[in-house]
Amino acid sequence: MGEIVGAGLLAHVPTIVLPEQDRLELNEGKEITLVTGLRQLRREVFERDDYDTVVVLDSHWATTVEFVVTAQQRRAGLFTSEELPRGMCRMPYDFPGDPELAFNIEKFADKHGTWITAIEDEYLPIYYATLNLWKFLGEGLPDKRWVTIGVCQTGDMEDHLRLGRALADGIAATPGRRVLLIASGALSHTFWPLRELRDHEASDPAHIRTPEAREADYERIAWFTEGRHDKVLDTMDAFWKVKPEAKFFHYLMMAGALGEQACTARARQYGEYENSVGTGQVHLWFDRPSDGWTGTGLPNGPRTPHSRI
Repeated sequence: MGEIVGAGLLAHVPTIVLPEQDRLELNEGKEITLVTGLRQLRREVFERDDYDTVVVLDSHWATTVEFVVTAQQRRAGLFTSEELPRGMCRMPYDFPGDPELAFNIEKFADKHGTWITAIEDEYLPIYYATLNLWKFLGEGLPDKRWVTIGVCQTGDMEDHLRLGRALADGIAATPGRRVLLIASGALSHTFWPLRELRDHEASDPAHIRTPEAREADYERIAWFTEGRHDKVLDTMDAFWKVKPEAKFFHYLMMAGALGEQACTARARQYGEYENSVGTGQVHLWFDRPSDGWTGTGLPNGPRTPHSRI
């Protein structure tokens, strides 16, 4: 039986892969803690030998008629971002995938009333919400498998929770698999207008687009630290007013896999809460509690109650 052994809500902003001198120039001569936080997270979690596969829930990859899971044996190539080719240009990547896990996740679509397709096409694009984090957390660890699942732009909160439920069942159905989940994306996510943007590139949270967005982010960081996933989920209507990245679907998929409102895992923060041209960014890591994600003793949380359609 496979199991989820750790999970994180992690920031992937382009700034983290810029040359150090460029980062310092943008941030008043100081290193952004999103970089130092990822380096620490790698040392403390990703360099361990107690997992074999990473599943990235990618807020930048938006599908339309189904959820898609990458199923290649290996993904390799060069990446240039269409969004910011000056800063993310010809970035090399090369890592193994996990087709067995991908196809097992696909098998649980019907059970949870959703649509999931595992795709093994070697030309399937990769997005920097996956790649930027792999550069920090996966590069140089050649035996670790990486899989990506995109958000679905026609889906709602319930659809993304269903994907998470199927993900947990797919992991459980894959013998011996030990998986880390990454919800790759921001908290509040409204950019400054272009003519104002360069005045707000420093990481200080004073540059978050609105005070209301900043306070909503702080509130949810506190809830995550307390293990109150129920509060985060129960107040999504309020959080949507400050426009979280991808409607927070990256987190909702992760929550669906960890037991939703019943999940009690407390966050450990790496680095500070920081601004990126108006958006709220943070690295939060959840270790699996000793009694399971929901305090039931089950490794991936209770699945049966949520399987009804």
